[in-house]
Amino acid sequence: MKKTFYAALAALVLGTTTPTLAQRKCASQEVLERQLATDPGLAQRRQHIEALTRQLEINPTTAQRGTALLGTIPVVVHVLYSNTNENLSDAQIQSQVAVLNEDFRKLNADVSKTPAAFADLTADAGLQFVLAKRDPNGNATTGIERKSSTRTTWGTDDDMKSTSTGGLNAWPASQYLNLWVCNIGGGILGYAQFPGGPASTDGVVIGPNYIGRTGYLSAPFNLGRTATHEVGHWLNLRHIWGDANCGNDLVSDTPTQQQDNSGCPSFPRRTCGNTTNGDMFMNYMDYTDDACMFLFSPGQATLMNALFGTGGSRAALLTSAGGTA
Repeated sequence: MKKTFYAALAALVLGTTTPTLAQRKCASQEVLERQLATDPGLAQRRQHIEALTRQLEINPTTAQRGTALLGTIPVVVHVLYSNTNENLSDAQIQSQVAVLNEDFRKLNADVSKTPAAFADLTADAGLQFVLAKRDPNGNATTGIERKSSTRTTWGTDDDMKSTSTGGLNAWPASQYLNLWVCNIGGGILGYAQFPGGPASTDGVVIGPNYIGRTGYLSAPFNLGRTATHEVGHWLNLRHIWGDANCGNDLVSDTPTQQQDNSGCPSFPRRTCGNTTNGDMFMNYMDYTDDACMFLFSPGQATLMNALFGTGGSRAALLTSAGGTA
């Protein structure tokens, strides 16, 4: 995965900071490749997920056509902090949930900036998110747990996901979207585990200064789209360039493009012979700035929806009681 979110080099202070050079850096593909190399059964599980996805794409149910709300996914946020800035406010975390709800239901105001050439290729994925109201034991919760740590960077080896390595354990992956907030290091904004991986490490990891749209943030990744991008991976979306030169993201309606885009390109940006409309660089699964990504395609929505069909790897989330008081 080329998509690795490059963060600012300057010291981060409370509020929004603007780095002189910034490029997205996401480690999801690298994490998947590492898991495939160390887990002999993962490749087979991934093949099963892909086969079921293709089957449900061919014969979608009404709910899987992106025409209605599929369901609401409970979210638990595990905050690991080494200083007061990283101990994010509830308001900042809540703003991230609001962004996810806007982006996955096509309620984001900036979708109006979609070029006319792609106007028919914007989709409501039919998914909502809510901070958990009940923990795995049925007790009331805010959906946020916090832990102070002397560790200043966590890397991508999933140490933040276990108390045995200083982190916080995942809640059951069949009932919650686990979202860890910690300083990953190496300029990485976030990463996610694709469907099929171990339940104990399932979820998304985001740096504290890329969560939500208010509070401790670093521009140009200060509008909550890092989480939108990573939750897209968690729901089985690839990078739009297929992590290869003119690669394949396995989505039929996203144009082939040469590589990741950064910043805010001018439309049209033509690569790989996509001479009609050019790259869909405003797609959440590219690497552009938060202000310049604002859509999922219908094909991407269908692919995500397939995970919630009969036998789908995320289907149990839709019947979770974790989001109800």
